[in-house]
Amino acid sequence: MKKLLNIPFTEIESIPLLIKDFLEKRIIGFENNVFNEENIEKQFQLKRNSFSQEERKILTKVLVQQYSGFQLSVKQQENLKFLENENTFTVTTGHQLNLFTGPVFFVYKILQTIKFSAYLNQKFPEKNVVPIFWMASEDHDFAEINHFKTENHYYETKAKSGGVVGKILVEDDFFISEFENEFKDSVFGTELILLMRKAYKKGNSLSEATRILVQELFADYGLIVIDGDDVYLKSEMKKVFKNELLHHELFETTKETVDFLTEKYGKVQVNPREINLFYLTETRNRIEFKNDKFHVIDTVISFSKDEILKELENHPEKFSPNALMRPVYQETVLPNLAYIGGNAEIMYWLELKNYFESINLPFPILIPRNSMLFISEKTLDKTKNLSLKLTDFFRNFASVTKEVLMENNEILPLLEAKEKTLKTHFDEISAKAELTDKTFGNLVNAEKTRQLKSFERMKKRLLRAERIKQKEKLERLENLFLKIHPGKNWQERVFNFAVFYSELGREWLQYCYEEMDVERSELIILSI
Repeated sequence: MKKLLNIPFTEIESIPLLIKDFLEKRIIGFENNVFNEENIEKQFQLKRNSFSQEERKILTKVLVQQYSGFQLSVKQQENLKFLENENTFTVTTGHQLNLFTGPVFFVYKILQTIKFSAYLNQKFPEKNVVPIFWMASEDHDFAEINHFKTENHYYETKAKSGGVVGKILVEDDFFISEFENEFKDSVFGTELILLMRKAYKKGNSLSEATRILVQELFADYGLIVIDGDDVYLKSEMKKVFKNELLHHELFETTKETVDFLTEKYGKVQVNPREINLFYLTETRNRIEFKNDKFHVIDTVISFSKDEILKELENHPEKFSPNALMRPVYQETVLPNLAYIGGNAEIMYWLELKNYFESINLPFPILIPRNSMLFISEKTLDKTKNLSLKLTDFFRNFASVTKEVLMENNEILPLLEAKEKTLKTHFDEISAKAELTDKTFGNLVNAEKTRQLKSFERMKKRLLRAERIKQKEKLERLENLFLKIHPGKNWQERVFNFAVFYSELGREWLQYCYEEMDVERSELIILSI
């Protein structure tokens, strides 16, 4: 295994412009939320001043309860002890409770969070920084998380959905026997099968399964897992939730930013609602205010103002934040410095800056997580044989294909040269023609357009002819693209970690950790 190339996100066509502008500090007002040591130092002070000792006591009490029955690593025990101290802070990532982690970037974002915490501990030895994984146990879209893919198979589990996914119990374990058939002969296949059986034992909830899985993989790194579906943590949100119900504060304070982002970047990742809360029963349903009542959508439940405030006071655990309110919840209950997330996550966090200011909550450093791509030596050789660079696979591949097919074509450069000459001649004639008569100038320009369209048709026809002529080469190109982008998507968004772990085990985890770059957001390409 070796590193082949690092491509900064700012140089990759498909990375959203908003992320590029954020990383380049081009968005006014967010300069202090981009990672650098100076901004981290400011964040230490902001968070120390805003996070009370009482909040620390609640946090450590909850974590100790949530880890009841687990054997903690030495590093985890140290980190839990550190969290009692006012000089201890956190770096957090979060994710849905995907079946057996889902796509492999689940692993990458956790490893980056662990390594970034270690980096800060080294840079600021007088502080302690603890890596946190926030389980999105309150999500209710089971269809998003009930499956994963390997190179050869698709795995899925069945369950009754509609409520929070963290409470769904494992009842269907057919996917385990299928998984065993695929990986039983792999070097570390038995280890993976035993891990899957332990985590997804019948009767375990998906929250329990995910905690077991993450614990087995990352306990030795000191990672702490937190489940936000907790009455003590929710109690700290009573004031925020009350303002949300009565004053629609998030919706109102984000309007300006949402308008700005929509105007400049086309759309926002998540549109704020007037009330950004769900109500939990056996299902998780949105709360909406109309006709002087708070209605729980798609149920018969409704509350008057006094009733819903009483319900919040007595049962805060029944109120659940949506995607935009969850960052607020997380930053309220953790002494957090930075959040590491995917591009889509960072994009919706950016909507919230003014809301954080309105409730006097420090807005964290935001770090778009690194991406990783593993390429076999065989695939690497094929790229070289076609005279392709690895960066070509992260450009518009239609343009790359055209360049390869037309590489030694003699007609195309001739056509382009003559087209350029034709355009120059028509521009000269047009300039003189308009001095004679405007309508004559229009006639010349119309003829110029007609002839340039002919050139465009000839170039398209030429490309089509080359595609037919070089059919075999085109197929090799397309197959190579699909090898690097399975399903026409980034590898990390398709394959499960088992694809890599099955042959390399914990050595692969450690290798990913070592190659992860915590100072830049980039794509790291490695051979395997």
